[in-house]
Amino acid sequence: MYASRAHLVICDADGTLVDAFGAMSVAFARHDMDIGDLERFQKRRKLFKYLGGMREFPKNLRRQFGKQSRKRLLETLTGVYREEAALYPGMAELLGRLIAAPDVRVGIVSRNVTHEPEQTLRCLLARHGVDADGLDFLDCLPLSEDKTGRFRELRRAFGVNPALSFACGDEFRDYAAATGAGMHPFIAAYGFEDHRRLRDEFGIPNEVIARTPHELAGRLAHALGLDWPEARSA
Repeated sequence: MYASRAHLVICDADGTLVDAFGAMSVAFARHDMDIGDLERFQKRRKLFKYLGGMREFPKNLRRQFGKQSRKRLLETLTGVYREEAALYPGMAELLGRLIAAPDVRVGIVSRNVTHEPEQTLRCLLARHGVDADGLDFLDCLPLSEDKTGRFRELRRAFGVNPALSFACGDEFRDYAAATGAGMHPFIAAYGFEDHRRLRDEFGIPNEVIARTPHELAGRLAHALGLDWPEARSA
């Protein structure tokens, strides 16, 4: 029925592997803007995520008004991602372990908003000692594109049983894409959405939500039967 006995792991980048909030905070500051703190950022509706809350909104709106202003901000954000942005603690080690596992197909599906996002992510990964060429795929989708179809395509391309397929993300859209493609979701509550909102507003089961990068890595490693310190305590 299936061509492979391997597992499939699809990782989101921003907010799951990458501290995107930290990178955006740095980029905003260099344009004399303030995105606010992580706790308030996670609670904002999507339209206002990047305009700040009531404290930051008026100043940020003035700074972002106009095509050239947005272009300069995007250029700065790209540079920060490529030269300064960080993977969350333990994520470089986790990716390395997944790449080395012979029975795991692993890669990234991202809606990263920088210039040439694939190259941006390659630069970021390389700085953390992760060889992007070792990944089985690195796909960057437009912001408007739903991930569900791509998840299905990847699972079918590798001939992997849905029961052996996992997707890691940090937003409800990531959860919906995973379950829509018949995959097991691992959802991070340390990225773009907080634990309460994921659980109470979006109805995501508490059992698939990880509060820290180490918890997410431990749960995934345990599911794959990998030797991982956090897997014994998560």
